[in-house]
Amino acid sequence: MDCDRSGDSPLRANPRVAIARAGPRQRIGLAVLALPTALLGLDVTLLYLALPALAADLQPSSTQALWIMDIYGFMIAGCLIPMGTLGDRIGRRRLLMIGAAAFMAASVLAAFSVSAEMLIAARAALGVAGATLMPSTLALISNMFVDARQRALAIGVWATMFALGMAAGPLVGGALLERFWWGSAFLVAVPVIGLLLAAAPRLLPEYRTASHGPLDLSSVVLLLVSILAAIYGVKEVARSGPAAGSVLALAVGAVFAILFVRRQGRLEHPLFDMGLFASRTFSAALAILLVGLIAVAGIMLLVTQYLQLVVGLAPLAAGVWMGPPALAMLAAGIAAPLLARRVRPGFVVAGAMVLSAVGYLLLARLDNSPSGVVVAAAGFSLAYLGLGTIAALGTDLVVGAAPASRAGAASAMSETVQELGVAVGVAVLGSLATAVYRGEIRQRMPSDLPQELSSAVADGLWAATELADRLPDGLLEQARAAFTLGFNVTAMVGAVAALLLAVLAAVSLRHVGVIGTPDDAPAGAADACARGTCG
Repeated sequence: MDCDRSGDSPLRANPRVAIARAGPRQRIGLAVLALPTALLGLDVTLLYLALPALAADLQPSSTQALWIMDIYGFMIAGCLIPMGTLGDRIGRRRLLMIGAAAFMAASVLAAFSVSAEMLIAARAALGVAGATLMPSTLALISNMFVDARQRALAIGVWATMFALGMAAGPLVGGALLERFWWGSAFLVAVPVIGLLLAAAPRLLPEYRTASHGPLDLSSVVLLLVSILAAIYGVKEVARSGPAAGSVLALAVGAVFAILFVRRQGRLEHPLFDMGLFASRTFSAALAILLVGLIAVAGIMLLVTQYLQLVVGLAPLAAGVWMGPPALAMLAAGIAAPLLARRVRPGFVVAGAMVLSAVGYLLLARLDNSPSGVVVAAAGFSLAYLGLGTIAALGTDLVVGAAPASRAGAASAMSETVQELGVAVGVAVLGSLATAVYRGEIRQRMPSDLPQELSSAVADGLWAATELADRLPDGLLEQARAAFTLGFNVTAMVGAVAALLLAVLAAVSLRHVGVIGTPDDAPAGAADACARGTCG
């Protein structure tokens, strides 16, 4: 059943159903749920800033460096739906606490990694543990805040806390990297998770579905193989073009995805209810989240490298310049749900994506001049303004279209497409920027440069920077110019994507009314407590 805000919610058909408004307990619970959300935002910008120092210490190849960045997103994307469904069944607070403890342990392992391979494995473990955190927090919010306006604002706060983490990440990370080794960036998770584990049993209620069948392990395997094979195929095609291995991986991913969908239709208790896609709002919001995250994730990696490797800023200074974009996301995460009480959400998203396109166009004109740092911060701030809007409104539309008993699964799907977008964005747009860089620098390198140096310079700007004292005069500047050109091309792709998303939002979400009717709530949310399943 389509539970869009356009008027077909079953709660609208029964005006006698009372929608309970959240009180102080729920608001305190939201503050507790903000902890893992802020931590994951913190983790994103901490790692981007730590990459140059990490690369200098562990000496990963360019392929390993990409795996270090995106293996977390790949694993979390593959595990979110099973974890979201598991939380619906065993209890969302219980799963949150189990995952938080595992995330703490994996963070310690990552902090003390002694090789690129070990760090990749630790990041993979972080992805599996992280898959329990986001759907649990978001599903709990959807249960605690049943009123549509309160739910939209609470999800806006949830997205804003992610932005606050991202805003604090550069400052915290810069301060840590000025004094300690790169592994200290991962240890930030330890005190945050410790506080969560202490507070959750006292301040968070438990939620689980009233009835459910066993978790279908065959569906879990089919989903994991389909997602991981597809992502690997996309990554390899983006890195080195179509080849037998990458095409085979894409084919395997497609086949297993089809098998997964067909199996869900035959199960009495499916891992994921495919009927949710019957909602136009659910499907369109997911598409906007996916493409929007692909664009911004690839650009984020390039911005942090530009500030440190091209402009030459120290980690702390680079962190300061990354603050305004994250604060723009913070402002959008709060303002968008409030604006959507007066303007249709589709038009709010469309306007924000037009502003994002302007930001990408600014980045497409970036050069190596001293003013480049200001242009980079301004352009990325506009890009993040769009991200904050789709993170808040897009997530609310997805969760609001699902019944309360499937809140965990819907939340997991929302997070899956976002994490998938981040992973694919880093892989595809990062590979595009690398391809442009390599094509340019190979034309600019002296013909008599030793093979060892030419291979290292072609591998990436971070390698060229490490070898600066062994390079001929001017070659490092040529490498920086080649990197900036790759940045420009990638930003232009982001601008096109943002404009397409503006059109998609305005057209596909135009039927969704403004947020604020008293009886507008997810299907089944109001009677969840009456069944004794809400706490």
